[in-house]
Amino acid sequence: MKKLLSTVAVVAAVFAGASGCAPITPPPVAPRPVVTGHPNGSVRMLTYNVAGLPESLSGSTPSVNTQLISPKLNAYEIVNVQESWKEPVPNPYDNLHVYHDVLEAQATHAYKTVSMPVPLGNDPRRPSALLSDGLNQFSRFPMSAVTRVMWDNCYGGPNVGAADCLAEKGFSVVTITLAPGVLVDVFNLHAEAGSEGYDQLYQSKDYDQLAAYIKANSVGRAIIVGGDTNLHTEVQEDSDIWNKFLRAASLNDVCQVVTCGSDRNIIDKFAFRSAGTVGVWPTSYHFERNVFVDGNGQPLSDHDALRVDFQWVDGR
Repeated sequence: MKKLLSTVAVVAAVFAGASGCAPITPPPVAPRPVVTGHPNGSVRMLTYNVAGLPESLSGSTPSVNTQLISPKLNAYEIVNVQESWKEPVPNPYDNLHVYHDVLEAQATHAYKTVSMPVPLGNDPRRPSALLSDGLNQFSRFPMSAVTRVMWDNCYGGPNVGAADCLAEKGFSVVTITLAPGVLVDVFNLHAEAGSEGYDQLYQSKDYDQLAAYIKANSVGRAIIVGGDTNLHTEVQEDSDIWNKFLRAASLNDVCQVVTCGSDRNIIDKFAFRSAGTVGVWPTSYHFERNVFVDGNGQPLSDHDALRVDFQWVDGR
């Protein structure tokens, strides 16, 4: 009964007054960067949750599909992937196999993040976690070393919620040099999943944490954020979380600029901002549903891969 009352209290705190409150509106769209005689170019980006969990937990068949995904990533200049972990060596578990080694094997990008080792329950910050963040990035442009930040909170373990506490989910960021002096911070994220009261509470806290990090560490820097937001923005509570984050971090959702149709509410998303002398602007938005499929036309993951093309401008 005490646990039930606690859960009810959390749900009440999260949703109090939600139905009676006006929704949080998205931030106004910043002006499009002006293309002058200065150097400018474009970059094709992809965010893709590759469902690389151990086979019995994955929403796909990663032991088969990961090797099919790998060469398809080469069509994109910057790639954010989620749920991609490097196999531990030695591996003490016969049934815990993960597939990042396979995913990067046929990817020809010159720059790749070093995958975070899986903790296997040995990280004192989150002793319940068997897996690390599952976040990795590939780039054809020079890329800094990756910074990884775990969410402060999580909810769920075996048979409880969406089992988020079994991984060290969070966000990562690299600084990518598109051209000399043209630097962009590219963030990759995988937010709290699930729809229980604690999930909703911690989703909101996740985005507060990310916005605070951006405000403290990306001052004056152009930004692109792409990943698995776990926010179904056709629902007001999720839309409010997303729009609050966009406002706090001075970002725009790509779908504020290009036509996305009903796909705008899918949980895989991109956001962006220009800053300083570097302008970034989305020019296309497309889920690659005909690309990341097997020989029978079946999807290679339980997520579709989202491609967005960006124009960049050097305003110096």
